[in-house]
Amino acid sequence: MSARVLTKPQGLSISVKVVPGASKTVIVGFEGDFVKIRLAAPPVDGKANRELIDYISKLLSVPKSKVHIQSGLTSKRKVILIENDDGTKLREILSSFESTEPVKRS
Repeated sequence: MSARVLTKPQGLSISVKVVPGASKTVIVGFEGDFVKIRLAAPPVDGKANRELIDYISKLLSVPKSKVHIQSGLTSKRKVILIENDDGTKLREILSSFESTEPVKRS
């Protein structure tokens, strides 16, 4: 999991691969160094990006204003920055996910 989640001075960085247009928003697994996330929103007019930010914000219980797409705005592969986060909760979610079902949106 070391390449998927990095602690940086400004916060936490996570590499994700998104699959927009899914039936629901959910983490589905890992693809190489990327956390794979299906998004219910289509890749139109930034809807999928907003859905991704909303999902991560709710999953980690952080304000949306603290979640940024650092790179990959128009790509399926993105780097997300979560400001002022030490990664404890995300690492816990991902480690428990590796042996259980996908993490569903609440």
